Amino acid sequence: MKIIKTKIKGVLIIQTKLFKDNRGYFTESYNLKKFKKLNIKTTLQDNVSFNKKKYTFRGLHYQIKPFAQSKLIRVDQGEILDFILDLRPRSKTYLKMITIKLSEKDQKQIYIPKGIAHGYLTLKPNTKVLYKVDEYYSPKHEQGINIKDPKLKFNKININKFILNKKDKNFSFLNERY
Repeated sequence: MKIIKTKIKGVLIIQTKLFKDNRGYFTESYNLKKFKKLNIKTTLQDNVSFNKKKYTFRGLHYQIKPFAQSKLIRVDQGEILDFILDLRPRSKTYLKMITIKLSEKDQKQIYIPKGIAHGYLTLKPNTKVLYKVDEYYSPKHEQGINIKDPKLKFNKININKFILNKKDKNFSFLNERY
């Protein structure tokens, strides 16, 4: 397992080892003992998201205390561009966003600690995303940031192509909240 730090403290890219042969591949996607050593705790709930269309966007989501969640994200089928926005006021990267591409081919995972908004854009149809979280989902504690916020800077990404649901379209902008 290879751990790659990102520009946002606590956000890690985890590259699992792939064992390939003529049948396909095998990888160990989760090992409690190894993840505990990395201080990654995401074993309370597993979620699966299947997305029929390319350019489906889900996010930017997060939950507030006492139901704030850390997440471990991976792609089982297809490919995504993951969006990670730091909402921790004491962080050196407060209100900074990074993007990371994940696919079924590379089997990378992303660990996202509490206090960070997360979303992803599907880059292929029929994309399936799996994620583990360390706290139960609570509708009362769910929050979000609108991906069309002009303060969020995008390079070469046309957000007008994004397929959003009503809830995600109606999230507030950063200046309304932060």
